[in-house]
Amino acid sequence: MSRWVRRPWSPRQGRVVRRRSWRASLPGWCWWPAWCSCWCGGGSRPCSLRPLFRWCRRISRCRRRTSRRCRRRTIRTRGSRGASVVGDRVGNRWTRRFVAVGVASLWVAGALAGPAAADETVRARQWHLDAMHAPEMWKTSTGQGVTVAVIDGGFRLDHPDLVGQFLPGKDFSGSPGGVGTFGDGHGTEMSSLIAGTGKGVGGTGAYGLAPGAKILPLKINNGSVGALVSADFLDQIGQAVNYAVDQGAKVINISQGIAAVTAMPSDVDKLDRILAAARSKGVLVVSSVGNKAQSGNLMSYPGGLPNVVGVGAIDRQGTVTAESETGPHVALAAPGDEILAGCTSETEYCKSHGTSDAAALVSASAALVWAVHKDWTANQVLRVLINTAGRPNGGDKRTDDAGWGAVRPRVALTDPGDPGPAGVSPLPADAVSPSAAPSASASAPAPVSSAPSAAGSPTDVAVGAPPVQPKADSSSGSGSSLPIVAGVVAGLVLVAGVVFVVVRRRKSAVQPEVAVPPVPPPYQPLVPPEDNPYAR
Repeated sequence: MSRWVRRPWSPRQGRVVRRRSWRASLPGWCWWPAWCSCWCGGGSRPCSLRPLFRWCRRISRCRRRTSRRCRRRTIRTRGSRGASVVGDRVGNRWTRRFVAVGVASLWVAGALAGPAAADETVRARQWHLDAMHAPEMWKTSTGQGVTVAVIDGGFRLDHPDLVGQFLPGKDFSGSPGGVGTFGDGHGTEMSSLIAGTGKGVGGTGAYGLAPGAKILPLKINNGSVGALVSADFLDQIGQAVNYAVDQGAKVINISQGIAAVTAMPSDVDKLDRILAAARSKGVLVVSSVGNKAQSGNLMSYPGGLPNVVGVGAIDRQGTVTAESETGPHVALAAPGDEILAGCTSETEYCKSHGTSDAAALVSASAALVWAVHKDWTANQVLRVLINTAGRPNGGDKRTDDAGWGAVRPRVALTDPGDPGPAGVSPLPADAVSPSAAPSASASAPAPVSSAPSAAGSPTDVAVGAPPVQPKADSSSGSGSSLPIVAGVVAGLVLVAGVVFVVVRRRKSAVQPEVAVPPVPPPYQPLVPPEDNPYAR
């Protein structure tokens, strides 16, 4: 008798039971294969799906049985030696559900892991570190022994990527809470870009460009903790600069700015004198130039003042971003698009854009060079960064949008060249600014090398994506940041939705299915490095 109508394990042991057809023997939860278009034998029975049908029928019979014989069965297929099915009632309801969960999990995991299998960690998505050859640089310098003061609107002092990186700071904002209170995570992000250690998320967090450096956190009111007044803003920056100099900071990062047209001349002059005094004492001040190139391109302070290294932003292609302000005060450029760093919570990382990020990377670059050449002055460190920068569009002159080019600390470490005179600034504007030291204003600026170092690599700066439109922020040089959603959470949500629909559909045909909300990919796909015009 054909095995397609035989029931070898009936409740009445050994009795052969005839069925109306092989289709009638299929349980409801696997009825769909019966409509397969693959047939043989004149449409009487399935061909390639025969083993699947047999498995469906036997599992269905086994789940209704309570005898010990159902706990382990060997299902034999034509031409095979048999395969064991093990379990407490192999075909019971919960077993089927667990199987559904397993299959759905494997399917979803494969689908999600497809495009991002090689880039699971936060560090893998920090494209600027790979473009700047950070792992190679860290063999020479990590910025150890250099203190970078960060003047910003507050800091998360217990962020895992920054534990042990903060020195005792000071609050100049006048608001309650101290340095450790923050509004938008901007100060934490700048600190993470400079000196992050990657210890967050189980050792797969975000790294800074100079992970060996220390951060001196100095809090001001940048609008995130109260109403912003230009006079108070500039005054607090001046106080913070003086404090950083007294505490021995070598680099001061100010990823902040206020429109020059809103500042009183007397307040600007006061800050100008403080910045000149800091330079005369050997401190390098780095500031963002602003993100309003598309909204009037108004100069902002302190990025537009003398004795400050004004920094613009470039994208993965080495092109100046549309939001990065331009002008004669731009000295250098650095990556400032789709930058990933720690921000508001212990497990949250933000992807931001703007000249704030670029300024932080230039500050970290200075720390890397200074850690190796401890006897150099601020002027010499800056001159080497300028001489080794990737020139815009393959040229040999300065431009108003990118200054002397994209900063390349790797080249500055491997082939620094002549650092030049210790007491002469490479910035032309510094020669006419007021100074606390007469010798600084009396000296002419030293010439800057017109040709970039030959040690440069075509991939020293990153490659690839259009600039993101900025979000208006008068007090910060950075655009808005987007919290990163973990890919694991997205996978679990999708698995839960799939399993719920599969299991519940048979129990209630009228119950509406639960729609799984779309979850965007946590990060944009990485673009492989290509030739960069700034490194020619």
